[in-house]
Amino acid sequence: MTTRDLVQSIRSSIRSAGDPERARGAQAYMKSDMPSWGVRVPEVRKIVKAAVRQFPPSSPDELRVAVHDLWRHAEAREERYAAIDLTGLKMAKGDLDMLPVYEEIIRTGAWWDLVDGVAHRVCALLIAHPATMKPLLLRWAGDQDMWIRRAAITSQLAAKAGTDTGLLAAVIRANVADKEFFIRKAIGWALREYSKTDPEWVRTFTAEYASDLSPLSTREALRLLPSR
Repeated sequence: MTTRDLVQSIRSSIRSAGDPERARGAQAYMKSDMPSWGVRVPEVRKIVKAAVRQFPPSSPDELRVAVHDLWRHAEAREERYAAIDLTGLKMAKGDLDMLPVYEEIIRTGAWWDLVDGVAHRVCALLIAHPATMKPLLLRWAGDQDMWIRRAAITSQLAAKAGTDTGLLAAVIRANVADKEFFIRKAIGWALREYSKTDPEWVRTFTAEYASDLSPLSTREALRLLPSR
């Protein structure tokens, strides 16, 4: 078995499952220059799982080769979704060598569906390697690339009680004045998600920065909390 078998199996199965009519709608919805094959995300996941069962990567290095192949040579958006799905394999979880892969996905994907697709992967790295990841995410929060900044803000969506609130506050403060919709939305999303774990922390934070947070960020942050 080679990584080529895995990649070719995924590519051919995605194309076979394509729906031209849905593809046109999906491409228009995503506002993407990259074509779509019109395959729903759950179906892409099923295809990836089936291909991995048949052609399992033997090592993290082999997995990275497959991810890079699918990502860099993608002819349609679903192949990039498949590449992201491959990064969810158990052997990749918490593997710091995956960080350059995630950064490439964020920088070259440069759109919300692809960037947000690796948010949980970045979170797993932060939990496994806080000494490395915390300073890196603080740097990301001030990066010139908007999508890298968004990834820093959303990096703890899955952390729940393990959230580093100092880090969360820092990456938000670094971007609180940004007028970009995707940054403001990310700030609200990150706070809203943490409000499920610690609503009082979110209330206090939004109150402290009430004059700095955009109405969009504030509205999203408090969406799940009853008004007082």
